[in-house]
Amino acid sequence: MPDRSPLSITHAALADAVLPAVIAAARVQMHHFRSGTAVMTKSDASPVTVADQQSEALIVAALEAIAPAVPVIAEEAAAAGQLPDLAASSRREFFLVDPLDGTREFIADRPEFTINIALVCDGVTRFGIIYAPALGVLYATLGDDQAIETTLLPSSTVTRFADLAPTPMRTRIAPTAGLVAVASRSHGTSGTDAFLGQYKVQRRMTAGSSLKFGVIAKGEADIYPRLGPTCEWDTAAGHAILSAAGGSVTTLDGAPLRYGNSAAKYLNPDFVAWGRHPLPPQF
Repeated sequence: MPDRSPLSITHAALADAVLPAVIAAARVQMHHFRSGTAVMTKSDASPVTVADQQSEALIVAALEAIAPAVPVIAEEAAAAGQLPDLAASSRREFFLVDPLDGTREFIADRPEFTINIALVCDGVTRFGIIYAPALGVLYATLGDDQAIETTLLPSSTVTRFADLAPTPMRTRIAPTAGLVAVASRSHGTSGTDAFLGQYKVQRRMTAGSSLKFGVIAKGEADIYPRLGPTCEWDTAAGHAILSAAGGSVTTLDGAPLRYGNSAAKYLNPDFVAWGRHPLPPQF
C-alpha cells in the first residue's frame, strides 16, 4: 500500500490491510494460551507475557508497512518508554494498539482477551478492530456508521472482510424498565457500584477486556462505567466500534472521551460507555 495517510483509505480497505496481522497475532496468542507462558511484571505492577510482546511486534510491523508516516502507540512499547512525540509531529492521526487486552484473563485461562487496533484523528477515534481469538469473535468498523460482528477462527485463511459474512451491529434505546449494565470482570470498584446506584439497573453482567464495548454495540447492554485507571489503547478500538454502532463514550461530566493526551502518558479519565447518549441519573 502506498505511503499515505490512513484518512485517504476507506475503513474497509484499512480493515482488510490489517486483517492478516490480526490473524497472525491471534495464532501466536492461541499457541501460548494452550501451552502456557511465563508471566512477567511491568513497572506499573501489571502482568505481561511473551504473547503480548510477540503479538505487538507483528501488529506494529504491519501498521508501519500500511502507513509508514503515521505514529503507532502500542502498549508494550509505551511501557518500555518508547513513545512517539505527537506534540512535535505534524501528523493529525496515530494508531493505538493493545496487542493483548485482558492479560489477566489470558493468564487465568479465561477466553475473554482481545487484540485491539484503533486509528485516532484529531483526538477522535475513527476506526477500530477488536478480535477475541479464543472466542472466534471479531468486531470492526467498516464505515463511519457501520460496525460489524463476525466469526473468525485463528486458523482461517481469509484475507478480506467480504469473505467473512459480517453482521451489522446497532445499539438499542435504553429500556425504561431498567438498564443492563456491563462491568469489568477483573477491575470492579466501589466507585463503579456507587455510579450505577444512581440508575435503575435491572441486571448486571461482567466481561473481560474490550468485549464490554461489543456487548453494548450489539444492543445487549446499555451502560458500562469505568471508574479506575485505563489507558487509551485499552479503549480506543471499542470506542470506535461503539460509536459506529450508535453509542457514545463520555467522561463523568458528559464530555466526549478524547485521545492523544501525551501529558497524561495516555491515561484515560474515568468514563462511561453508553448505548446511545448519556442518561440522566435515576433513569
